[in-house]
Amino acid sequence: MKIDVHGHVSAPESLYAYKANLLAHRGAHGRGTAGVTDETLRAALTTPNKSFGGKSHLEHLDDAGVDLQLISPRPYQMMHSEQGKLVQWYAEETNDAIARTVRLEPDRFRGVAGMPQSMELTPADWTAELRRCVTELGFVGAMLNPDPYEGAAQPPALGERFWYPVWEALCELDVPALIHSAGCRPPARESYSLHFIQEETLAVVGLLSSKVFDDFPDLKIIVSHGGGAIPYQRGRFLPGALRNGTTYEEQMRKLYYDTCLYTQDSIELLIKAVGVDRCLFGTEKPGTGSMQDPATGRWIDDIHLLIEDIEWLDEGQRKQLFESNARELFRL
Repeated sequence: MKIDVHGHVSAPESLYAYKANLLAHRGAHGRGTAGVTDETLRAALTTPNKSFGGKSHLEHLDDAGVDLQLISPRPYQMMHSEQGKLVQWYAEETNDAIARTVRLEPDRFRGVAGMPQSMELTPADWTAELRRCVTELGFVGAMLNPDPYEGAAQPPALGERFWYPVWEALCELDVPALIHSAGCRPPARESYSLHFIQEETLAVVGLLSSKVFDDFPDLKIIVSHGGGAIPYQRGRFLPGALRNGTTYEEQMRKLYYDTCLYTQDSIELLIKAVGVDRCLFGTEKPGTGSMQDPATGRWIDDIHLLIEDIEWLDEGQRKQLFESNARELFRL
């Protein structure tokens, strides 16, 4: 069985039209509704999409042999740097769309909550939506953006006490958080795709240089996209770890990492750096990587093929990557 821990919802256009209207009237017309129906959600899952290489969401999963996918909001759509009430309304509508998608396809999807991470709200405010999603909608995890300013200002590092209400809620609910940045406001030197990697890198450094895991030993954190640059650059941090009587590899194993990397050698490097037991199969399919590589004919986000091509993995290790690690962490 293949469990993909890094997927995003394919929603009908009415959800994004709803977002555009919120931004246009700045809340003056009230909350309103996205008008999502089961019929439009079904169409969003089954209609071929040019942005996804001409295939539908379900076709991508079927072709890749993905049995179960954990879906969260599309990160770049979350507009966390906007007005607080707009962010909250949109997050709630998006989570409701995810919940309805899960009800339509209960054997294919589980929900991962987006939180209304406006800095006009407090982290304790954010967690109210997380609690609703887990206790009322049956979601199995949360997506956490380490940069709610979306590049417009510098937020507290993840090791700072600012974030403690979020860690408390995650431990109370016993669900993992998937670290995944969101948008990147102009003017900026980077695209939002690069912003993801930079923020995930900073997230690892911030957590591992703090007392978070001393204070929250049961906290479960997964870092998207293989931990950003950290596995590749881990030697840079080795001397500091050795001075503290440990190795950086041991420190890295406090976290989990998904395999949403698009080359075999990158996935191999991640596994060798942190161990098979700290890695979970993730594809972000369909998404950025849903394009065919002209050199191989494969979809770039066919992560399962890259893992299957790693000759030194045995069948038990493949099962850990594809299934059992996710089952244990998300209690599936």
